[in-house]
Amino acid sequence: MLRQVADGVLVHQSEFMQTNAVVVQGRAGALVIDAGVLGDEMACLASDLSDLGEAAVAGFSTHPHWDHLLWHPSLGEAPRHGTARCAATVRERLPDAGAKARVATMMPPEIVDQVPLDLLGLITALPADAEQIPWDGPRVRIIEHQAHAPGHASLLIEERRVLVAADTLSDILIPLLDLSGAADPIEDYLAALRLLEDVADDVDVVVPGHGSVGGADRLRPRIEQDRAYLHALRDDVAPNDPRLGPSSYGKDWLPGVHERQREQLGRRERDGTPG
Repeated sequence: MLRQVADGVLVHQSEFMQTNAVVVQGRAGALVIDAGVLGDEMACLASDLSDLGEAAVAGFSTHPHWDHLLWHPSLGEAPRHGTARCAATVRERLPDAGAKARVATMMPPEIVDQVPLDLLGLITALPADAEQIPWDGPRVRIIEHQAHAPGHASLLIEERRVLVAADTLSDILIPLLDLSGAADPIEDYLAALRLLEDVADDVDVVVPGHGSVGGADRLRPRIEQDRAYLHALRDDVAPNDPRLGPSSYGKDWLPGVHERQREQLGRRERDGTPG
């Protein structure tokens, strides 16, 4: 079910990883950011839009990970965009007909049959210097950075004072680094946090890609929490982070993710690779 978080901005949260799809109402229809994960949930989102007298007129994928590249036929054939670097990464990772089968192997087995892959990754690159999403609605500023994935875009809906943080600033997930391609993944992430900090005074609501929507009073603490985790990871000390605690959302698997990040960064350092 869509939930309003600001004037003209609504969120639909998936059961999978508390993934947030964001809807921004415009003059002629709605912009759908990261449409969702499970097919029935995206169909529900489309139905909710219809109940509001709306239809999707534009889509945007914040970064090139499978759970942010999905779409559902019920949402129609709106143009879908991503940053130039995001779109290039999608083309590189999904080059052939067998790519969707490979993507399916990345999913938890219990949801594979619930995730529609026919429209996976069908996004068009925006110009490399694009500063906003092209659509007939409130200005949505693109804050591109390289934290978490190539061409990652956090979005500031300026008139609504909403920051769509994509896969940063989560209250349930630690920073997940791009360890496959980034030369210096920790510095890339720290640079992204500085960009988000620069717009903090213009934000009343923060919507992470996964986790809880927060008010202005949660934005800077989330930035500091992510920064503290990255510093601990860089210095190879145990992070004091509640997201890794025994009562946390990811208590059964997130500590393992942290340990793998620590080990891979240590290996890169021993091999003389930055980051």
